[in-house]
Formats: sequence, C-alpha cells, structure tokens
Amino acid sequence: MHHRNAPLTPVGRQRAVDQVIDSGRPIAHVASEFRIARTTLSKWVARYREHGDAGLKDHSSAPANRPSRLPVWVLEKVEHWRRKHKWSARRIARELADAHGFACAVRTVTRWLDRLGLNRLRDITPDGENLRSPGKITARYPGHMVHMDVKKVGQIPDGGGWRVHGRGSEQVLAGKRARKQEKVGYTYLHSIEDGFSRLSYTEPLEDEKATTTIGFFHRARVFFAEHGITRITRLVTDNGPNYTASAFSRSTCAFISRHQRTRVYTPRHNGKIERYQRILADECLYARPYASEAERREAIAVWVHHYNYHRPHTACGDQPPASRLHTGVDNVMTNYI
Repeated sequence: MHHRNAPLTPVGRQRAVDQVIDSGRPIAHVASEFRIARTTLSKWVARYREHGDAGLKDHSSAPANRPSRLPVWVLEKVEHWRRKHKWSARRIARELADAHGFACAVRTVTRWLDRLGLNRLRDITPDGENLRSPGKITARYPGHMVHMDVKKVGQIPDGGGWRVHGRGSEQVLAGKRARKQEKVGYTYLHSIEDGFSRLSYTEPLEDEKATTTIGFFHRARVFFAEHGITRITRLVTDNGPNYTASAFSRSTCAFISRHQRTRVYTPRHNGKIERYQRILADECLYARPYASEAERREAIAVWVHHYNYHRPHTACGDQPPASRLHTGVDNVMTNYI
C-alpha cells in the first residue's frame, strides 16, 4: 500500500506505462529510469492493457478463494441467533454442531461476532444499554475475606544459577549436567492475605499437598490472631487439589464460615492474592540474584515483614497493611523472621 507522497502512486505508474505503450520505449530502459524491477513494470503494463486505469490501483492481497472460511449461511445463522436470542458464542457453536452438523470452533464464532459488531451485549440491546456491570470484591472488616494461593518457583542451586553466572556460562552448564542425575526441584510459596487490611503471610514449602496446606493454614491463622483477626468469614481459593481435598475442608471448617472457590480458569476472581504474588516476584524473588535457595528464603521472610509493617500500600491510604488493624504496628510482635 503506497503513501500519498510515494513516487509510484497510480499516477506515477501511469507515467511509466505511458512511456512503454505510447512512446514505445523498451521496458528495461523505463524500469531502469524509474528504478523498479522489469518484472514489476511488465506486470503493470499487462494489467493496464487488460483492465485500463483500474489495473494500476492497489488491490487486496487476500486470496480469492478461502476454503476454510465460514459459508454465508453459517454467518447468517450466527448473526440471526445473536440478534434474536442473544446467544453466546459457545451456545451458537453448539447449536451449529447439534442442529446443522457443522463443526465450528468457539473462537471462530467469537471472531465473527467481533467483525459483525455484535461481540458485546450492549451492541444488541435496543438502546445500547450495558446490561452487565463489573463486580467489585469488597472486604468490610478484618477477616471478612481472606485470599489464599500457591506460587511455584524453581529452586536455586548452591552457588547460584544463571542470574549469578550468566546464561551459557560454564557454572550453569556444569550444574545442568549434575542436575540430570538429581533434579533441583521447586519451591512452593504458600501465601494468604486479608482482603481488608492486606496483611499477608507467606511460607516457602516443599510441596502443595493437602497436608502441607493444612499446616500452613493453621500457622497463618495464628499469625492473623496475633494481629486481632480471630475469625475468618470467607476463605477464597482456587480449585487446586490441595484446596478441594476433603481433609482440607474437615480441618478448616471449624475456623471459617465459608470456603469459596473461584470459577475454573478465572484467576482474576482471586485477584488480591494474585497481585500480592506479583509484587513478591518483582520486589523480592527476582529483584536480585541469590547464591542459594536458603538465601532467597531468608530474603522472602525479610520482605514479608517489610511488606506488612513498612511498605506503603495504595489500598491502605499509602500506609502499611498492619496500620489498618486495631493492634497497630508498634504493638505487634511477629516471630516470622
């Protein structure tokens, strides 16, 4: 596609073609003068002779025949069902398969709804009203909503990994050869956060089994109790096997009023703890290189203390999370570090 100041716009192409057709000059000479390839000028001359001025204009590069493109009758069905029944892309794809025997991916239907301008619900309402409003999760008091999750990170070998020695260094290659015999493994960062005060507690553990998660939960409960949070009204987790295990439910049911699990593959429903883990990764896990896994675990303990009592948090009015609790920062002693 040419720009408006390009030397070979349709007008410039017409000049080159006229030199060949009207003046009878050789294509090679004209192409050299206009600094274009001979095949390009030959193509323009042939198009001009066949289509006239229209042959010198830019055309779409899309293929003329696309066998995988949806048939017209399918697009008509998609638009009709969307406008009349307000069906979702998944419902439309299922109806095409069941009622008409036409297999179509849900993503394909979504893409065509976007092209038709029908991807949002307000696009098909009579007055353009948005019938859906984003929800907001609000914790009313300490312990009202407590969020819990696990983050898996690779362990750091003794002597440091590639962040210390650099990628492709001899130390890293030697470590990889040694780890073929014995794997370094992973560290599982179990974290819990109070949605009201943003007070958080993190422990690096060896796995994410239900028994390990139960032990972490009760140690975190003691940590919260030291700060005045003695009752958890709602515990929010994802659908990990450690949280859905019956042993976890039996062990925690006496200390929480409700265990709420997020919708599958929707981590934003537990966004407060997800954001906390992102801050932990940016400000601690990958903020500097570590020489060993033990050194990083010590740094995590120090950073969590800093997060709770010293680091300003925007959700707390640029004050540390512990400042929102009745105990205050100065009166709380933590044995976490």
